[in-house]
Amino acid sequence: MKIFTIGYEGATQDELVAALQKAGVERVIDVRAVPLSRRPGFSKNVLAAGLREAGIDYVLLKALGTPPAGREAARKGRHEEMQRIYATQLETPEAGLEAARMTMLAEEKPSALLCFERDPAHCHRTLLRESVLPDWEAVDLYA
Repeated sequence: MKIFTIGYEGATQDELVAALQKAGVERVIDVRAVPLSRRPGFSKNVLAAGLREAGIDYVLLKALGTPPAGREAARKGRHEEMQRIYATQLETPEAGLEAARMTMLAEEKPSALLCFERDPAHCHRTLLRESVLPDWEAVDLYA
């Protein structure tokens, strides 16, 4: 199985959609704890509408997002601390349920995990993928 990941940092919605379409992605799984953005086109409802218009499904799984303390650590460049905090988040019952749903959704059609950070090495989506889908081929997309 294959899972795509993508971050929208520095991109427009059109650039994001183009990268997803080029890769053959049919579903975006938004793994942001707070699906709002100061970047035009990336708040949940506007993003979902733009993706839908392009023929791409949108699903939000908030419990797979990084909790506030983890986001703060990431903003300050403390990635090891963010990783520890996020590992604890993945142990919550809510995250367990949403991780199972994420797997089911990604098995149905080509899917991409979406978050803000352009560099997957600095984003929780890589930790999520490695934890929940360790045997899947990962393809990091860039918009």
